[in-house]
Amino acid sequence: MSFLADRSGRRYTFDEPRWRGDDGSPLAVAPLPGITRADVNSSVRSQWRYAAALPVPIERPVSLGEGLTPLLDVELNGLPLRVKPEWINPTGSFKDRGTSVLVSFLRQQGVTEMLEDSSGNGGSSIAAYAAAAGIRATILAPEATSPAKIQQSRVHGATVELVPGSRQDTADAAVQRSASVFYASHNWHPFFLQGTKLLAYEIWEDLDFTAPDAVLLPCGAGSLVLGLHLGFGELLASGAITRRPRLLVAQPSHCSPLVAAFAAGAAEVTPGQWRPTIAEGTAIARPVRDREVLDAIRVSDGDLVAVAESDIAPAAFELAGRGLYAEPTSAIVVPAAREFLRRGTLRRTETTVTILTGSALKAADTVGRLLAETRLASDDR
Repeated sequence: MSFLADRSGRRYTFDEPRWRGDDGSPLAVAPLPGITRADVNSSVRSQWRYAAALPVPIERPVSLGEGLTPLLDVELNGLPLRVKPEWINPTGSFKDRGTSVLVSFLRQQGVTEMLEDSSGNGGSSIAAYAAAAGIRATILAPEATSPAKIQQSRVHGATVELVPGSRQDTADAAVQRSASVFYASHNWHPFFLQGTKLLAYEIWEDLDFTAPDAVLLPCGAGSLVLGLHLGFGELLASGAITRRPRLLVAQPSHCSPLVAAFAAGAAEVTPGQWRPTIAEGTAIARPVRDREVLDAIRVSDGDLVAVAESDIAPAAFELAGRGLYAEPTSAIVVPAAREFLRRGTLRRTETTVTILTGSALKAADTVGRLLAETRLASDDR
């Protein structure tokens, strides 16, 4: 029987709504056996075709058609990449994968009101799925969050409160509020990861039920890293694959606590002074699951890189020049790929899947400002 556990090893059942352990640490679902090709319900045209991989049956999934995003062929400096544009998901980002499973589980538990903190994509995703589930949602967001993301949350009916200061200040404010309303943070709640892990199953099916050699992705709090770690780990346990893909992870240099910890050989991040970045979705100074994220990358024989702030806008425009309208948070994978290729942790002869986590439509003001700055610099020359 599956269960939840905190870092101290204490176990909890799935019956009681909770978002963290009694020791204050994040909860995780106990290891699961995974599924095989025979367990995929191919008649379901969403990520719920992999529902057999979830720890508990969900009687009435809250689904808006998330998952089944394309796998595109893109070449970068002679490097062949298989690209997943996750903005095909209903609210424009990969967050819908985790939110669909999280909100479905909360509704099944009887939760009627929830609190979330987000720099944008997570909040708009929670707002949409809470609306579909009939759950009241309050979203706390940094006051510098892209207006398009805030607007989307409000249109879905969520109450949005802007918090002065950094992304971490917003997370701290949400924890303080958690005593009065159920805190369904996508960074804290373990069932969000149960949704993001389904991307690993989808990549496996995309590649004719094989694993890629590597997955390249951006990272803030690390829910996508951990989801892929869980999903590919379960596929390994079920015998569906024979090896884990390397997880190659990018963060912006202005806020790269996981990169610093990885380079130092540390088990967790240490406090640091970080600066604002246009890759707002990755600006997490103290990732809740830092230990687990670092361990996942090491277990996969993966790597991390910090991307210079000056390289992010050109990367976004480079992707746009190929028809891929990715927000700056996603675009950091482009300079990261070049650096991983230089290091030898990414290889031209292998299959590498690259995750573009969200659409630039969600960061329209930022992209517009970058475009104006680019044109001004061009005129000056």
